Amino acid sequence: MKKDSKIYVAGHTGLVGSAIVRKLVSEGYNNIIGKTSSELDLRNQFTVKSFFDREKPEYVFLAAAKVGGILANNTYPAEFIYDNLMIESNVIHASYKNRVKKLLFLGSSCIYPKECPQPIKEEYLLTGPLEPTNEAYAIAKISGLKMCEYYRKQYGCDFISAMPTNLYGPGDNFNLETSHVLPAIMRKMYLAKCLGESDFDSIRADLNKRPINKIDDKSSNHVIIKLLKNFGIIKLPSGECQLTLWGTGNAKREFLYVDDLADAVCYLMNKYSKKEHINVGTGEDISIKNLANLIKDNIGFNGEILWDTSKPDGTMQKLLFVEILHNLNWRHKYSLSEGVRKLCNYYKEMS
Repeated sequence: MKKDSKIYVAGHTGLVGSAIVRKLVSEGYNNIIGKTSSELDLRNQFTVKSFFDREKPEYVFLAAAKVGGILANNTYPAEFIYDNLMIESNVIHASYKNRVKKLLFLGSSCIYPKECPQPIKEEYLLTGPLEPTNEAYAIAKISGLKMCEYYRKQYGCDFISAMPTNLYGPGDNFNLETSHVLPAIMRKMYLAKCLGESDFDSIRADLNKRPINKIDDKSSNHVIIKLLKNFGIIKLPSGECQLTLWGTGNAKREFLYVDDLADAVCYLMNKYSKKEHINVGTGEDISIKNLANLIKDNIGFNGEILWDTSKPDGTMQKLLFVEILHNLNWRHKYSLSEGVRKLCNYYKEMS
């Protein structure tokens, strides 16, 4: 890419897209375009076609997607498969029709079989059943990956795919019903800390920015306490606050700071042009229990953490094999402890 190349970042306001824009700007790229979902509905083939016909982008980062945690995926599977299939189909096809020089599709590590060997190599795709709770999302992402592969095979398009591990960072989704595990734990921990300190002003400020079930800063203390209890946050008669999290805490996950992902995909856009998709991660994992303790230390929560073992852990380990990326001379910069510290500070400033 040249510094004045016309670059379209689909999903530029989201966690991943905004990080890509930050990276591109920091590198001196000066012709970046983006549209919000209200300005351009990527599920609508006609509007996407019109946009590409008019703007003629040279490079496309396809970071737009409907995303969410286990609960959201399991509750709204039809929305997850429909929205994501429509978004990727419309953008990939319009990129082909308008002779985009290169497209990078962002997938997800959930594309791999639930029980595949660890660490997960790219070649394990489609070798076994998927995790049932997010199967719809995974099937949509596999379809996007395969579209890039087949458009390359049939039309010669330089379309590549990157499969990131679990992401976190500025711009994350902290909605307790739809967020991923790390931001969900972080927000619960923050609210538990505030409740333990009887700091209802801070709780109300948080709810004002991110209402839960239409409960906001105008709600009474009683209503707020009842709401927090529904999410496992309880203040005991002793005054100590108790937080209950899902599962055993023994499941292991890999986490990548989103600015590292942005660095990786910009690097791949300039350095990688093969049909095979490529994993993007750290090659390191951590148990959810240890992650919770790391967040606890950074948030300053002094209460007790309990684990609801009646709730599912999901796959017990998900760790990506990242040697192909390492062999291209790219490695992540942020350690998990540094990334969590940065995100905790970001969350506190936003609350």
